[in-house]
Amino acid sequence: MLFDTHAHYDSNQFKEDRMEVLAALPQAGVGLVVNPGCDLATSRTAVELAETFPHVYAAVGVHPGDCADWQDSWLTELERLAREHQKVRAIGEIGLDYYWKDNPPRDHQKHVFHAQMDLAEKLNLPIIVHDREAHGDCLEAVQAHPNITGVYHCYSGSLEDAKTLVKMGWMLSFTGVVTYKNARKALEVLEWLPLDRIMIETDSPYLSPEPFRGKRNDSRHVYRVAETIALVKNLTVNEVVEATTANGCRFFGIQKPE
Repeated sequence: MLFDTHAHYDSNQFKEDRMEVLAALPQAGVGLVVNPGCDLATSRTAVELAETFPHVYAAVGVHPGDCADWQDSWLTELERLAREHQKVRAIGEIGLDYYWKDNPPRDHQKHVFHAQMDLAEKLNLPIIVHDREAHGDCLEAVQAHPNITGVYHCYSGSLEDAKTLVKMGWMLSFTGVVTYKNARKALEVLEWLPLDRIMIETDSPYLSPEPFRGKRNDSRHVYRVAETIALVKNLTVNEVVEATTANGCRFFGIQKPE
């Protein structure tokens, strides 16, 4: 059973067939999915989807690219969603994104990131971190919150940072990017990374693996990530699937379906 630990079925790209795609996943071998929010509206949608499908869970949070209008009062709504809905298992997707020049100012992103990490600590929930071209500041921010743990989704950092995060008890998650020809750095990290610290994801509808690159992604393609990891680590695909599913269940506090 595969576990897609990060997929955005709240996206408008699933507007026409969202429910059909989600309903079909268990038959396709995808037994669990976590849908993180990126703002208040998508966090609410993530919760609604989690309450509709037994195999879907949610995270709630505000993405760095969507935090321009952030008000600290938003924490009240995020906390309400997390407290009132048992299938909310993390605060996310949160973090820092310096790639897009029109994103909110860096200091503002940092404020929002720290505020949501404080909430995660208050609620005793892990966090899902988005780190794009902000490796130093992101690591510094999470190190400032030693009482929480989390996962770097779509890990793009260095091997050195990966070793630091593993020492801190963190997880690293990988997408279809590992199937691309220019994925050398991610493969180097995977080769070293202990198997019990790896999770897999699609980041649907984005980052489709080869040979689906350029098309809308969905959780049925997460097996391609498992296949690539198996090759890198000289394991069977089944060993990678079993390990990453167990890791995801442990991290999110989810009981593996029978």
